[in-house]
Amino acid sequence: MPELPEVEITRRGIAPFVENQTITGVVVRESRLRWPVPRDLGRRLKGLRVRRLLRRGKYLLFDCGEGWLIVHLGMSGSLRLVQRSLQAGLHEHVDIEIGSATLRLRDPRRFGAVLWTCGDPQEHPLLAGLGVEPLSPEFTAEYLFHTTRNRRAQIKPVLMNSATVAGIGNIYANESLFHAGISPRTRAGRLSRRQCDKLACSLRATLEAALAAGGSSLRDFVHSDGSSGWFQQHYFVYDRAGEACRVCGTPIRMLRLGQRSSFYCPVCQK
Repeated sequence: MPELPEVEITRRGIAPFVENQTITGVVVRESRLRWPVPRDLGRRLKGLRVRRLLRRGKYLLFDCGEGWLIVHLGMSGSLRLVQRSLQAGLHEHVDIEIGSATLRLRDPRRFGAVLWTCGDPQEHPLLAGLGVEPLSPEFTAEYLFHTTRNRRAQIKPVLMNSATVAGIGNIYANESLFHAGISPRTRAGRLSRRQCDKLACSLRATLEAALAAGGSSLRDFVHSDGSSGWFQQHYFVYDRAGEACRVCGTPIRMLRLGQRSSFYCPVCQK
């Protein structure tokens, strides 16, 4: 968290205020994020125009012509548009001043990133190994079936592996598996073609529903304007251990897979 829907919602909220605008300054209060903020970031960015703002997986990509600014929100971060005069609070580590707007990165756990590359961002070490985008035409049942063949790992960790599908985190992997009727413990290589079809459709539908609901606001995540999403009100299994399944009434169970909590209905998900 934030996962793909939250990052995409952030991109949509920020894009109208930063695209075709000039970067006028950078303020770095804490450079010790997951990867250190470049010492010369302010010098590199000042005076550049943001041509467009893209997303790849959970990364935001600012096309600055001479290079790309790469931003990751970490596990609990947010990127907000604030008034330049607003005093920075605790955990608000980086400001990027663009036109009349200020983008402020808040990252309590410091697992995020603010990086610069002069080359193709798709070839950057953090992005080069990413799998297909789950909302792209390339993500199909056939792709999912092909990529899971001979995989002995359980399907939930496989979905969360960014080399398989870019941007699927714990929340949406749990919810998608529930709607597809597949247990998170199922070996990926044992999924049938029909199950892959259901899962591909479920992943797409779940992500689209999350986008329509403004994403999930858990712990620290808020939109670029400070508002909250409300998809968490519609969870079927995530973080509902012990509560009744919304479909069959059976108590939701939790187990640990790949060091992450997995939630599922033992009746609806076989």
